Amino acid sequence: MAVDDILHTSHPLLHSNVAHANNNNKNINFVSLAKWVLKFTMWIVFLAWVALFFVIPTDFGSELYADWIGATNETLFGYTGSYLLLYSGPIIIIAFLAVPYLLISGEDQLQVQEKKTPRFRLWTFPVLVDGPLGVVSAAELIGIILFIVFVIWDVYVYTAVILGTLTDDMDPLDLCCFIMLRLGLHFGTIGLDCLAFLFLPVARGSILLRLIDIPFEQATRYHVWLGHLTMLLFTLHGLLYAIAWTIEGHILDEMFQWVDLGVSHFPGVISLAAGLLMWMTSLHPVRKKKFELFFYTHQLYVIFIVFLALHVGHFLFCVSAGGIFLFILDRFLRFCQSRKTVDIISIKCLPCGTMELMLSKPANLQYNALSFIFLQVRELSWLQWHPFSVSSSPLDGKYHLSVLIKVIGEWTEELRGNILNSSGADLHLRPQTKITASIEGPYGHELPYHLMYKNLILVAGGVGISPFLAILSDILHRTREGKPCLPRNILIVWAVKRSNELPLLSTNNMELICPFFLDKLNLEIHIFVTQESQPPLEEGQVQEATNSSPSVSNNYSMSVLVGTGNNIWSGLYVISSTLGFVILLYLLDTFYINSYDISPWWYKGLLLLICMLASVFIFGGVVVGLWHLWERQNAAREACKDDRIMVEKMQHNEIVAHTDSCQQNLASSIKTYYGSRPDFKDIFGDISEKWGCVDVGVIVCGPPSLQTSVAKEIRSQNIKRQRHHPIFHFNSHSFDL
Repeated sequence: MAVDDILHTSHPLLHSNVAHANNNNKNINFVSLAKWVLKFTMWIVFLAWVALFFVIPTDFGSELYADWIGATNETLFGYTGSYLLLYSGPIIIIAFLAVPYLLISGEDQLQVQEKKTPRFRLWTFPVLVDGPLGVVSAAELIGIILFIVFVIWDVYVYTAVILGTLTDDMDPLDLCCFIMLRLGLHFGTIGLDCLAFLFLPVARGSILLRLIDIPFEQATRYHVWLGHLTMLLFTLHGLLYAIAWTIEGHILDEMFQWVDLGVSHFPGVISLAAGLLMWMTSLHPVRKKKFELFFYTHQLYVIFIVFLALHVGHFLFCVSAGGIFLFILDRFLRFCQSRKTVDIISIKCLPCGTMELMLSKPANLQYNALSFIFLQVRELSWLQWHPFSVSSSPLDGKYHLSVLIKVIGEWTEELRGNILNSSGADLHLRPQTKITASIEGPYGHELPYHLMYKNLILVAGGVGISPFLAILSDILHRTREGKPCLPRNILIVWAVKRSNELPLLSTNNMELICPFFLDKLNLEIHIFVTQESQPPLEEGQVQEATNSSPSVSNNYSMSVLVGTGNNIWSGLYVISSTLGFVILLYLLDTFYINSYDISPWWYKGLLLLICMLASVFIFGGVVVGLWHLWERQNAAREACKDDRIMVEKMQHNEIVAHTDSCQQNLASSIKTYYGSRPDFKDIFGDISEKWGCVDVGVIVCGPPSLQTSVAKEIRSQNIKRQRHHPIFHFNSHSFDL
């Protein structure tokens, strides 16, 4: 009876546990199903949107286009609404669907599972490694080919249409001008199609970039490629028109033409001139030697967009309005975030000329170890923003993050000079050091992909070790706390010019973060000092870093107004701004354009652009204001914030004090080679034999030559791979504007 009673009383508990497990499984299945439905819908919309650009130039596409306009132009917004819904609607719909997708993903993104069998991936397989485009993966190559095919296809179709309209009785001169004018028109149309994609990659916190998990530093390359293609098409567009007008003998009259009905030429001349200035100064030689010229000239994009809208009018501007609208959304949010000043908790100047800045942040601002920020110091410049990789793990502390800044240019020299009085050999702190910092970000991968590989190879050049310090700290914290974390075999290959840079490795005390970490991780560090043939005489002596704390502290943390900060608020911001745009467009169309019979194309194009800006500033601004109030209330609840920051600062100083013990424990894992560069063929060959048939994540942070060398060897290893060898996955973390 006793046993029966025990079994009887235990049944409710068993049933409860089973029911709870079943509910969890149902929730997981529901979330998976919802994500699949959303992802499938977004893919269908995106493919239909891309197919639209291919189909429209054909006869079949023209018929569909005419049917669409006929069916929708009598609706609320007329022709403008038809064009907007057809060309810009799909990308806005995808942005809408991305909001619930990111919301329901939530913590599910942090679940890391080891793949049972290694396999190749298009995004991490380098195909092109030598060339003007840098390292290009298989997925990127497919995208490039699609864009080239798209341009060739459109040129072919439009050329066939032009040839079909020619007659035998046309004068040769008139025939030449007719062909050039028609080709110029179609080159401009293709350029507008490319412009629809141009602004999507440069929206740093864009919900679309988060959706496909492409960080801004990687998406910038796509903007560069698209920018060259778009400006080439627009230049051909303007050049062909200019040649035809010159032949006809009325080029000045045509260039200064500004009409109400149809396309106005003079705004197009201004827009093209601004675009050419941006294009010329963005070429690599100019950008590398005169970065400030490139940066300031690139602000002409405002002139470019405004006069483009005046040039093409409201109809044609709808082709690229969706991407521009999403860029405006991101730009306004970045502007609001960057207005807030941020406390610099501490500054440390290392002997190698590198500075470590610890910046204050709120506890609810989340980021990944492979994130970066844009930093502005108002004492140096109100316009310049410089990107820096985060060197701290989000688990290092709730109320701070750190960045390493190497002194290699005028701006960093001025920053160091603002902190230190560097006259002579001695370094003394300036009295009343004051630095007013503003931050944009953090930006980065939506997923912590460095946690997805059990085997990691981290290749750094110089201060490129910065993000890998954050990765190591993140892995050590997760290992100690038992959080999801796959990496167990880690190889760091670090190339530096001189040995005075080696103390950078000691900015994190690994033993303090995770005691006896070498028993849990297989960590190897290979350091190559390229410009020294032997260790310096003072090796083993520790050069002390100069520490500074700003004299004024106002308890200002980084703002959480960033696209990656809060899925709910950022989603509300996107949705409210878009709905506001529709409302303003309706009010404008009903009470102004139709009531007063407004007809000029250029004026309607300007009004459309003003509606886009006003919807973001007014409707989106309300959400941003509420978001800011929510941020302040959260900060007010953190009554012990100051004490916690001081504790973290003391922990930071404690890390510095324990550098010697950390170095002793790491000595067995570190191998230093003087006077040589890393031989990646030997390194990857040894790994292939040692680690076996596994996925190996390779992350590179360094100059383009380093990325090329690593990518070339990965491609070679993967192509000639044997069945028992690993598959290497190339990932780049280098930022280059």
